[in-house]
Amino acid sequence: MDFDGAMLRAIDASRAAQGISSPNPPVGAVIVAPDGAVVGVGATQPPGGPHAEIMALRQAGESARGATAVVTLEPCNHTGRTGPCAQALLEAGITAVVYAVADPNPTAAGGARTLHAAGVTVHEGVGLDAAEAGPLRPWLFRQRHGRPLVTAKIATTIDGRIAAPDGTSQWITGPAARAHAHEIRSRIDAIVVGTGTALRDNPKLTARRPDGQPYAHQPTRVVTGRRDLPADAALRGGPGYLHVHSHDPAAVLAVLPDALWVLVEGGPSIIGAFADADLIDEIDHYLAPALLGAGASSVGAQRVTTLTDKRVFRRDVVTELGDDLYVRYRRQLGDGAGFRAR
Repeated sequence: MDFDGAMLRAIDASRAAQGISSPNPPVGAVIVAPDGAVVGVGATQPPGGPHAEIMALRQAGESARGATAVVTLEPCNHTGRTGPCAQALLEAGITAVVYAVADPNPTAAGGARTLHAAGVTVHEGVGLDAAEAGPLRPWLFRQRHGRPLVTAKIATTIDGRIAAPDGTSQWITGPAARAHAHEIRSRIDAIVVGTGTALRDNPKLTARRPDGQPYAHQPTRVVTGRRDLPADAALRGGPGYLHVHSHDPAAVLAVLPDALWVLVEGGPSIIGAFADADLIDEIDHYLAPALLGAGASSVGAQRVTTLTDKRVFRRDVVTELGDDLYVRYRRQLGDGAGFRAR
């Protein structure tokens, strides 16, 4: 049976849970009948709702009996807001379970042991690298480091400018790059800007489709800084708005106890503050094919004064977006927070 193919489908299914499942992991599950047919697919629902395995079992119905469950994360073994998925798989008559990542949370772990003790065939580590690099990545980071994964988003010209000398910055990049950035917003838990950006640009910081319609999931919008925003500021409309009257990145993360993935969008002062605090784990860089020659730079970090103090990232993803280039960089192993790059 093609477990690798089924695992890729489970990873793809888990994308629907990213952002909405926090603080629970965004898991995907696929039920495969003995003849190889996929009879159920599911993803984790919002907190308090069913886990991925339950959603997949519901879709499979009686076809789950004698089938194999392929799951991105080891089935949970504890009762929280919902019952243990390991027990649900047993009751449904699943005879084999394939999972990618062992659960690092000691409270929930042990599902594989329970399943094996009940006579279920268990395979661990199938599609491990793909699963760890997929939607589970921010949750795994939080489990290992005790805080959210922090991504700094930067859009610059070739010479590293984010705005012209007169302050104009819309638009540095083209529509394809902006659509890509909004799609990422639709999967994160929170987005952070400083009061300077909020006052200058009056952004909404919502996740919007190219036609202007909002995505179903919207991130919590966080402004950090001591200045207040006017009552009619675009950010202040609607739910999910926080103002942290501090420039301390640790204070920002402290007001987001359930966040798995936080996006810092600017400007240079707040990105610099996160850099100085060693709280940037990866960078999403959108590079426009243009030169300004002068204007605002992208990062206002103060701590680095010599080349030997540089923070080293590795190139992870490169994508052409119209005329622009998108590159995701991740922290090197052993650098700063010690992000476990794979």
